[in-house]
Amino acid sequence: MALISILLQQIFKKADMDKLKIGVLGAGHLGKIHLKCIKELEQFELLGFYDIDKTHAEEVSKELGVKYYSSRNELMEAADAIDIVTPTIAHFDSAAMAMKKFKHVFIEKPIVTTVAEAKSLLTISREANVKIQVGHVERFNPAFLAAQPFIQKPVFIEAHRLAQFNPRGTDVPVVLDLMIHDIDIILSVVGANVRRVSASGVPVISTTPDIANARIEFDNGAVANLTASRISMKNMRKSRFFQRDAYISVDFLDKKTEIIRMEEVEDEKNLPPFAMVIDPGDGQGKKQIHIENPEVKPVNAIKMELERFHESIINNEPTPVGILDGYSALEVAYKVMDQINENLYHLS
Repeated sequence: MALISILLQQIFKKADMDKLKIGVLGAGHLGKIHLKCIKELEQFELLGFYDIDKTHAEEVSKELGVKYYSSRNELMEAADAIDIVTPTIAHFDSAAMAMKKFKHVFIEKPIVTTVAEAKSLLTISREANVKIQVGHVERFNPAFLAAQPFIQKPVFIEAHRLAQFNPRGTDVPVVLDLMIHDIDIILSVVGANVRRVSASGVPVISTTPDIANARIEFDNGAVANLTASRISMKNMRKSRFFQRDAYISVDFLDKKTEIIRMEEVEDEKNLPPFAMVIDPGDGQGKKQIHIENPEVKPVNAIKMELERFHESIINNEPTPVGILDGYSALEVAYKVMDQINENLYHLS
């Protein structure tokens, strides 16, 4: 019994040592979601949050039962890690300040406002030698997680991310608000340098483009066609990946994944009674069509990305979506926006 007691004490002691003190910057819509998620994660000790709007912060503090820090500096000094969920314009200053205090940083997408800021943040992160994770949450979407094992060297990708109008997102162009999710996903699965970007878009309601389309070509020959809109009549978040002998469909919104594969038929006599078989007519023989719907396990994507952030810190491993990922997605997003602005200039 004494041995068991000692072992339990060691286990609880290690759990306490692995628990990280974390503070949240920003208590807006997404910030409140992060606060609620962190409260439920045993890996973290939620110290509290800071928000520039004192009246709103006091309301959130009372609603969630979380301490409100009136000083951003005081919160950073007390924490091991900082979760930045402020408006994008405040990302750079907050992240740079936290890194210079040698705090690990989780920062929502887009990582910062400009590519120049992203480059500067890269330099600071190398000097600070802390863990940085960017909140590209769709990497942890259960539908995408289910599809990942099947996505291998896609040649053509088509993505549609459509949303009904919401004034809350109009502080940034639709490319940085919506399309950047798909840019990050595509960069992660293609794994090649971008060769060329062409794009078009138009501001319909706000002062920046509300709908945009981009074609991204890669050095390995892969091509991606992306459409993003925040003025649609319905919501849609779907991507399709086409590769040799396979087609993978991912519905990020409804959390569904479908895999359609084709395999060469070696012995037609042994096929199941209702097998789907086609003859491509190329003289290479018939192919059988397999349709699969892999299990999509229900997960809270925000909780999962925060858990992985914790694991990276404790185990001293690279974060699953690192600062270079955030930088690359932002860089491509700006190439898309530059093309859109150039086309709009010629049309004016």
